[in-house]
Formats: sequence, structure tokens, C-alpha cells
Amino acid sequence: MKVTNIYKAKTEFSKLIERTQKGEEIIISKAGKPLAKIIPFKQRNVPRNPGYWKNKIKIADDFDKLPHSFMKHFKTKK
Repeated sequence: MKVTNIYKAKTEFSKLIERTQKGEEIIISKAGKPLAKIIPFKQRNVPRNPGYWKNKIKIADDFDKLPHSFMKHFKTKK
């Protein structure tokens, strides 16, 4: 796993992406402290199975209804 600082990551971003495509993980740090990780993207090989959760979960009838006491916090003043 390679560790690089932000400045170097900005100047060599394309190269870092190429390295992740080969399976490597890159850690981006600032002042020696890790901030982010770039990892290879893995495509799902299993096709989606629509309807898998059908009849396995239930959404309450009042799911979209919120109490007035809660909604008053989201109203804007005109």
C-alpha cells in the first residue's frame, strides 16, 4: 500500500489511478496523517435480482407523514 501526500497526489493523479487499476491501494495523507484511500473499483459480476425483497419488508402506511411539531423546523420564514 503506497502512501503519498496531497500535493504529490494532485500532480500524479493519473499515475495513481493507473496503479489502482493494477490492484494497488493508495493512501493520501496531509502532514503525515492519512486522510483518504484510493482503491480499485470492482465491478459486480452477479446480475441484479429485481424483486428480491418483495414481501420481505413492510413500509408503514404513514411513512411519508411527519408530525407538524417536526415539520415546523423545516419551514422557511418569508
